[in-house]
Amino acid sequence: MDLQKTAKRGVENILSKQNPNMADILFKEKNVQVVKVDKLVQEVQNRVYGALKKNSQYSDVTKDSDDFLRKNILTRIPMVVLYVDLVGSTQLIMELPQNQLAAIISSFAQEMAYVIKQHRGFILKFVGDAVIGYFIKKEQVRVADSAVSCAESMIKVLKMGINPVLQQYDYPDLQVKIGIDYGENTIILYGDDEDSHVDLLGPSMNMAAKIQSRAHPDQILIGELVFEKLHPPIQEYFKKVEWGNNEWNYKSKITGKEYSVYSYIGK
Repeated sequence: MDLQKTAKRGVENILSKQNPNMADILFKEKNVQVVKVDKLVQEVQNRVYGALKKNSQYSDVTKDSDDFLRKNILTRIPMVVLYVDLVGSTQLIMELPQNQLAAIISSFAQEMAYVIKQHRGFILKFVGDAVIGYFIKKEQVRVADSAVSCAESMIKVLKMGINPVLQQYDYPDLQVKIGIDYGENTIILYGDDEDSHVDLLGPSMNMAAKIQSRAHPDQILIGELVFEKLHPPIQEYFKKVEWGNNEWNYKSKITGKEYSVYSYIGK
């Protein structure tokens, strides 16, 4: 599989008005509350305009996660982990003044975080120009469905919300890589008091990062454990990646065989 062509096709389908997004499928199948992407895009543009003009501030988006984790120290929780990483940040650092760079990176990270929250996920932390979120089981929606629908919305928000604003300021367009995996992670407190740093440790944290690193710009890649948990109509949006020699060497701890990865390709 040519991942670059697959990534391009995926973006085209995400942005196409003829291609139903995954949120529409979930609504029809389960009649659940879904994110209205058009409204989300408009809200994004308003916030990014404000951030670039220095007359608006973003709120703390990690508090809900921090509260949840501190209530469950040393607990192992099954979850879907999502990594979204900004592509080409090194070039931005070289080209833009510090104040402009800070506004763009901050806006990007916070908007990706807001998309996670809109899809009922938690924001674990910001790592450089990457955002790490996670999804735990809530109500009747499959946690994997929420995560991949979130990733789809991230691409839309970036392409239809953030980049058009940046273009008006002659700033370069942003691109992302998204990796998603599923598994149990343990909540760890690094210290002896309640204010010590809290974090997640587990194989899906590592695997999501590895999967993300193999993605092409604006591509969504998911692990096989995520794919297996998707609602069947949502599985149709993904295609198994056929790797070349030495492109992917990670094994499933369950089967001992190559751990499969699936790419978003759309309908």
